[in-house]
Amino acid sequence: MNNGLFFSYRTVRVWLKRESGQYWPSIYHAMPSPCSCMSFNPETRRLSVGLDNGTISEFILSEDYNKMTPVKSYQAHQGRIMMILFVLEMEWVLSTGQDKHFTWHCSETGQRLGGYRTSAGACGLQFDVDTRHVFIGDHSGQVTILKLEQETCSLVTMFKGHTGGVTALCWDPVQRVLFSGSSDHSIIMWDIGGRKGTAIELQGHNDKVQCLSYAHHTRQLISCGADGGIVVWNMDVERQETPEWLDSDSCQKCDQPFFWNFKQMWDCKKIGLRQHHCRKCGKAVCGKCSSKRSSIPLMGFEFEVRVCDSCHESITDEERAPTATFHDSKHNIVHVHFDATRGWLLTSGTDKIIKVGIRRML
Repeated sequence: MNNGLFFSYRTVRVWLKRESGQYWPSIYHAMPSPCSCMSFNPETRRLSVGLDNGTISEFILSEDYNKMTPVKSYQAHQGRIMMILFVLEMEWVLSTGQDKHFTWHCSETGQRLGGYRTSAGACGLQFDVDTRHVFIGDHSGQVTILKLEQETCSLVTMFKGHTGGVTALCWDPVQRVLFSGSSDHSIIMWDIGGRKGTAIELQGHNDKVQCLSYAHHTRQLISCGADGGIVVWNMDVERQETPEWLDSDSCQKCDQPFFWNFKQMWDCKKIGLRQHHCRKCGKAVCGKCSSKRSSIPLMGFEFEVRVCDSCHESITDEERAPTATFHDSKHNIVHVHFDATRGWLLTSGTDKIIKVGIRRML
């Protein structure tokens, strides 16, 4: 029997899957404030629910999932709780809130162990058990890494690569890679543990990325966005970093001056041109020298992007082979969960519909 946990406004509900395949309501619990997020641990059957008033309420579900027993409630934040993570190995409950604070509590006593103020409200939260590093992504586009001890934390580093806010984080503890999704429509793969300092950009959405999930056994990243798109990325390929855009006062292909280069325009008696950049080599080029478009999947560009004419000629058909598959969920996805044992992909959207995908998608 497969069970489902859902929250809706001021209630938390448990649904049981019958032999017919249909889900039927089992129990529900009314909450004092609207529910904003939850975290469930199947081993302990501990359910942590974050509320709009900053409270975390915890329950223990019975073995048959027909009873919810309240355990404790504690005031974790001064505003809406955005994310909750329960770490069984540490007996910690990690959370972020609209009050721009990250906190962690003891799940046994409810005691607050520590906190850290972020630069903006956080919507991304991940934790690495081995190193006790916590990753926090916020609305400013910044990712903060903290080292947690029992009652103290220390700042490890902060980095930023998105032009929009971070909307989701996903951690691969095996490859030690962090994925961040953003409202700028992009995903960045950060090499945290490889010490190479590489950051690979993935472009496959036409609207903000809202949630990420990772299939460890197949090394596939699943991203879902406000455009209704589900993109399954093959991360078991040797990807390339996108080059930095070069600065120049004239086209680095034909030497035509750009429109701010008054001296060269006067000397050559030529009209200034608009500057563009080749996505493959990073050179500053004019529109005439970059009239072609091409996908560059190994650089993360699954859609066609601007490239200079010489780079366009050098890109082979093999290099244009896609490294991701695209699926239309037909709803604005706000949450995704991948069940590796069954090969099921569950999504929920702003249309209040929950959809289950099948193994063929992966």
